Amino acid sequence: MTHTFVDYYGNEVGLSFCREPYSNHPWHVLVICRYDQRWLLTKHPRRGLECPGGKVEKGELPEAAAIREVWEETGARINALHYLGQYEVRGRHDTVVKNVYFAEVAYLQSKKGYMETKGPYLLKDIPGRLDKNEKYSFIMKDKVWLLAKEYVENHYL
Repeated sequence: MTHTFVDYYGNEVGLSFCREPYSNHPWHVLVICRYDQRWLLTKHPRRGLECPGGKVEKGELPEAAAIREVWEETGARINALHYLGQYEVRGRHDTVVKNVYFAEVAYLQSKKGYMETKGPYLLKDIPGRLDKNEKYSFIMKDKVWLLAKEYVENHYL
């Protein structure tokens, strides 16, 4: 099943919980993380709270990028990584495709630096509507987060 909607900035988004419906070589990843019965987010200094994620480096598999990004941005070591789906954002100038994963975190390790973020942020609950909440990044303000969270809750929790 494919979900189509408009994101926070008015771009058309397609989200599918199927294997690579948009690209066999996505260049971005988004990771929904759980640790100790809480959601693990990271705090970006400009955007706010968001799920870890980022670019897939040249020669890197998306799964390896997901594990690396979670480590860099939160200090978390992943116990299990599950592919959830893929989404495509059709912007005015380009199209971005991201693989979405669910990570079960084994432990958090304190680090000296967290790359471009301020490190881990744990929450028991995350409000359903985030579109007007200044604390959260635009990445959390569209249906990707809500649908992926629902998928995780129905299949893994």
